[in-house]
Amino acid sequence: MTQSVVVQVGQCGNQIGCCFWDLALREHAAVNQQGVYDEAISSFFRNVDTRVVGDGGSISKGKICSLKARAVLIDMEEGVVNEILQGPLRDVFDSKQLITDISGSGNNWAVGHKVFGSLYQEQILEKLRKSAEHCDCLQCFFIIHSMGGGTGSGLGTFLLKVLEDEFPEVYRFVTSVYPSAEDDVITSPYNSILAMKELNEHADCVLPIDNQSLFDIISKIDLMVNSGKLGTTIKAKSLVTSSAGAVKKRHQKPFDAMNNIVANLLLNLTSSARFEGSLNMDLNEISMNLVPFPQLHYLVSSLTPLYTLADVNIPTRRLDQMFSDAFSKDHQLIRADPKHSLYLACALMVRGNVQVSDLRRNIERLKPSLRFISWNQEGWKTSLCSVPPVGHSHSLLALANNTCVKPTFMELRDRFTRLYKKKAHLHHYLQIEGMEESCFMEAVSSLSRLIEEYNQLDATKCMPVEDLPRLSIAM
Repeated sequence: MTQSVVVQVGQCGNQIGCCFWDLALREHAAVNQQGVYDEAISSFFRNVDTRVVGDGGSISKGKICSLKARAVLIDMEEGVVNEILQGPLRDVFDSKQLITDISGSGNNWAVGHKVFGSLYQEQILEKLRKSAEHCDCLQCFFIIHSMGGGTGSGLGTFLLKVLEDEFPEVYRFVTSVYPSAEDDVITSPYNSILAMKELNEHADCVLPIDNQSLFDIISKIDLMVNSGKLGTTIKAKSLVTSSAGAVKKRHQKPFDAMNNIVANLLLNLTSSARFEGSLNMDLNEISMNLVPFPQLHYLVSSLTPLYTLADVNIPTRRLDQMFSDAFSKDHQLIRADPKHSLYLACALMVRGNVQVSDLRRNIERLKPSLRFISWNQEGWKTSLCSVPPVGHSHSLLALANNTCVKPTFMELRDRFTRLYKKKAHLHHYLQIEGMEESCFMEAVSSLSRLIEEYNQLDATKCMPVEDLPRLSIAM
């Protein structure tokens, strides 16, 4: 078994991270009812004897004593981290895993990246090394952050370079929450563009999550519940409800419920690495099989059911319907249309009592409606994990490397251009040491090159397979 370390950065990253640890603990509690520290739990948690002075003696086998998350929590405002430390998860973290400041990054990428990056680099490195030392076989760093703010985008992407330099052999999976067009952070286009350049250069895999998509999903669940359709109900004290027990009003953004969806994505992504199954898929296989070109490492994710902890009592979908759902726009965590775009590769990660024959049958059924690139017509990667999500008989996470992410990047570039043309708020960035206008130009050029790579692939979409040019080999 391998281990992974979660690095949650900024307000959004820490709120999603908090949700993830809560769901992970509940999932392992449901599966591991004997309370024995096993390999599945060890992938994300250490077992510590709290009687030992100092760092706590790690216990590799036997009864669970005190679980500590393999995590590093970073935020340049201490509010969210303090909330976590005062909440029900306080015992899962200790002060050795935290880095906080009080001033915040003021929604400025340059402050997070340039100022706090250099200020906290040694501290961050020390905590990352410590987390790595506690692993027997460290496979992956999961970075959770948002693109629109200052700390998440700036310090979050600064971390990527630090990880690449210090742990070049360890995969860097990034969950990035992209701002919606109605984002209330005026400088989010600047922050997102500057962060994109770092993601292009230093990440192995990026799972882009669109705030608007999450909000749309929650609104649909809200409507479904209010209509009483198909016997749908919301459980009392669920993450979808407020503390008063009533469904949150639609004009309020239900961040807990949105974070729950992203946490479920991470839970399903790692299920095959944590639990037994007839067809396991390691995290390195995702990068190996789904990323044919280094920079085109943005994977579109869709999830069904969206609430794997059954906070919403939606009747279970039939197995074949679940596969259809995974390729519908309603279940995408980013506003995109992969069906009408070009697939480079696709992974199906299934949990529960599902057979290989079910997988093959559904792939054959879906294949005619999906367009794969000519040189990877059989570009499917599949995994079967025998442990279903809590409250459901089965679930499916689909990860697609697909040119449909291009409109998201183009929209981001357009929003940046509109702001940059007016030179609005630019002085806040240029007064930071090491920050020049050329940084913006390099970042937008990097994004334009990425968009152009997707354009070139899209241009092959209508070409018959046999007409594509091939390399001639001299005999």
